[in-house]
Amino acid sequence: MNTLVKGTLVGGLAGLLFGFDTAVIAGTTQGLTQAFQLDPGGLGMTVSSALWGTLLGALFAGRPGDRFGARNCLRAIAALYVVSALGCLFAPSLAVLIAARVLGGIAIGASSVLAPIYLAEIAPAHRRGMLVGAFQFNIVLGILVAYLSNYLVGLAALGPDEWRWKFGVAGLPSLLLFGLLFVIPNSPRWLAAKGRAGEAEQVLREIGAADVAGELASYARGHIAAGSTLSWRRYRKPMLLAFAIAAFNQLSGINAILYYANDIFAAAGFGKMSADLQSVMIGATNLAFTLLALTVIDRVGRKTLLMVGSVGMVVALAATAWIQWSGTHKDMLLWALILFIAAFAFSQGAVIWVYIAEIFPTEVRARGQSLGASTHWLMDAIVAGVFPTMAAHSTGLPFVLFALAMLAQLFVVSRYFVETKGTRLEDIDIGVEAAGTAG
Repeated sequence: MNTLVKGTLVGGLAGLLFGFDTAVIAGTTQGLTQAFQLDPGGLGMTVSSALWGTLLGALFAGRPGDRFGARNCLRAIAALYVVSALGCLFAPSLAVLIAARVLGGIAIGASSVLAPIYLAEIAPAHRRGMLVGAFQFNIVLGILVAYLSNYLVGLAALGPDEWRWKFGVAGLPSLLLFGLLFVIPNSPRWLAAKGRAGEAEQVLREIGAADVAGELASYARGHIAAGSTLSWRRYRKPMLLAFAIAAFNQLSGINAILYYANDIFAAAGFGKMSADLQSVMIGATNLAFTLLALTVIDRVGRKTLLMVGSVGMVVALAATAWIQWSGTHKDMLLWALILFIAAFAFSQGAVIWVYIAEIFPTEVRARGQSLGASTHWLMDAIVAGVFPTMAAHSTGLPFVLFALAMLAQLFVVSRYFVETKGTRLEDIDIGVEAAGTAG
């Protein structure tokens, strides 16, 4: 099998575990509430506990990634996924469960930094959007698998311990990822940055680079031009872009909706199995529109997708708020959420990890990705933590706030974002810095 294909598949599997571990909680909220007598605040704390782990993982993955390479660090991450799945399966108390979820969160956060970096650094420029987007495709595939797994486990009627098995299923793909990480090479850009030009040349040949000498020369230019410190003075523009796209990603409400999908449907009057099945429909929509976005991202561009998606999300979120507030047309709730998921998947979902992985130079790429990912997970933890309490006060209010955030995103993207499609990574560095200087 071609090395580029193997690297893409393995990086994508890290995304699948990311998605699975993120969404599996949606099918366990009712079981956890009953098992540990949780009120809305306690449920929000339990769900968001993993997200504080993702913040830690995202914050601290950058420096090891730059030093030891994304591939090597991903091996440790895969081991964390295994420990987390087993810890949740056998947790004797809420404290142990939360600890296991935090470990899983650390793995998710670190994956969100390192897997897109690895994919961006092995991908040719004209296919980078699609190949790095494979990470996002596998995230949404993992979300769909989690929803489907929750539904199938629910059919098994396992009783009060049903939630344990929903968490424990993740152990199998975690073991698979750990094994596969031993059959792919290090990134050629990382090897070149470490002075291992011979190995970098060999990897470039293995992944089918058309101009090996030209690629090595561009790496050298990028290495000379880039500083080793992610400083505000030098990299202000890409840092602001990474912060903005990551913050808006969560202010859309995407993960609050994914985590609490069953609760949202239950609040609208749907039964448990109906809510599980409708979550599967949401996951399938997410997958389909992410796949559609990946077929056009390298032609249409990142900026255009973000703007189109912003408009769709505003419409869908406003409709959801109206349905929740008015208590009428509840049969339309599923369709409003499907429109939201479709618009998100076609834009923010497909673009975020591609864009952040592109806009920083090789020398600081892992730390730049860490900045974007940690912003993403900090906002995720805050939104997921307050959503149950806010929704208990007013079912429509969260969706109004999400809609307003997407209006703000439309303005910011149209005014400040730089297009990166089809450009070699080393040239994107120059373009982003020039834009920052000019602004």
